[in-house]
Parts: sequence; C-alpha cells; structure tokens
Amino acid sequence: MTCNVGKTDKIIRLIIGAVIAAFGLYYQSWWGLLAIIPIVTALAGYCPLYVPLKINTCRKDK
Repeated sequence: MTCNVGKTDKIIRLIIGAVIAAFGLYYQSWWGLLAIIPIVTALAGYCPLYVPLKINTCRKDK
C-alpha cells in the first residue's frame, strides 16, 4: 500500500470528516459514521478509490 494521498488532500479530508462527524453528532444521525471514510483515508495516506482512477496527490521524491 503506497501513499496516494498528499498533504493538502489529507488536510481537506480531515476537515470534511470532522464536519460530517459534527453534523452527525449534532443531528444524532448515523450519517455521522460516514466521517470514518475521509478520516481513515487521510490518516492512512491511501485511498482505494484513487487506484482505478490513477490519481496520486503525493509529492514525487527527486
């Protein structure tokens, strides 16, 4: 499992995950559980959906 989620992408995913979790808690809805997806992919640095789409936002080392 190689990195395919860059730093900016991770920050955006964490923010989106936090917002979804906050709304889920505020409205006491199970939809807040969807926050797990962007948070886990941000922390892991890997998004399985990026593989078939051939997307890689990681910085290339020179």
